[in-house]
Amino acid sequence: MRILIVKTSSMGDVVHALPAVSDILQARPGTVIDWLVEAPFAAIPELHPGVSRVLPLAWRKWRQRLWQLQTRQAIGALRSELQRARYDLVLDLQGLVKSALWGAQAAGPLVGYDRASAREPLATLFYRRRAAVSKSLQAVERNRRLAAAHVGYAMPQRAPDFGVRAPAGSWLPGAPSAALIPCASRVEKLWPESSWIAVGQRLRAAGLTPVLVWGSDDERARAKRIAAACDGVVPPFLSVADMAAVLGRARQIVGLDTGFSHLAAAFGQPTIGIYCDHEPGLAGITGPGPVASLGGKAQVPSVAAVLAQLERHLQSG
Repeated sequence: MRILIVKTSSMGDVVHALPAVSDILQARPGTVIDWLVEAPFAAIPELHPGVSRVLPLAWRKWRQRLWQLQTRQAIGALRSELQRARYDLVLDLQGLVKSALWGAQAAGPLVGYDRASAREPLATLFYRRRAAVSKSLQAVERNRRLAAAHVGYAMPQRAPDFGVRAPAGSWLPGAPSAALIPCASRVEKLWPESSWIAVGQRLRAAGLTPVLVWGSDDERARAKRIAAACDGVVPPFLSVADMAAVLGRARQIVGLDTGFSHLAAAFGQPTIGIYCDHEPGLAGITGPGPVASLGGKAQVPSVAAVLAQLERHLQSG
């Protein structure tokens, strides 16, 4: 059996789809699984040994340059790749018009959510088959249930298996480490720097080197300020794969609601997610190790609450 998974973005959503791969391979050994994903997140499905081929999609860049020859050539090349192999199923785990349109380019029947379940109901017009999966379910379970419904096996009762393995990486701290992820897409999601410093100092006292994660110039400046106050380290700019190597070996992660926090939890590392602008709800931190999601809409978690949770993790470890 050959399946193409369509889950293009964002990083956290891609991470949440990984257990569906493990479920499919457990139920249907020998299945060949490819994955269509936005190029910046291609390193995530590559971490799962059950994914045979990752097809990068650069739609976020292409849509701004649709009339350029280079863009049209790149789109044509991806379409050729999508049609190179015949798929028994093209499984749209995203449920968006965008993902359905791209899934329809592949050689094989496109399947997905029903109208009441999809994030964008118009996407269901492109599906050959549809399945009902409640929107009230946690994101990982929604992916797993949709895969089970379309591939044709009972929903597994075991805990989700993300199946990821930490890569070697080009940069690693030279001592036992913890990762702090003070990065956010919006200022409303940020947590006070003084609170990050307090967490970093506690980690340093526990014998762990705080590694400050960053991805932009502003985030790098913030990371340097925090690191200077807690004797932490700021790595050079790291690719997603190299950051995965750091997270997969960290003994504790504390991060905002960002894709890297979800990836850290997928590795089974103790992870605390800090939510300052919205409820963790159906997309809270999930993984096989100790995890916690603190805060919510207009409920910025206190440093005392985060430190108390950190103590529980440190004592259990």
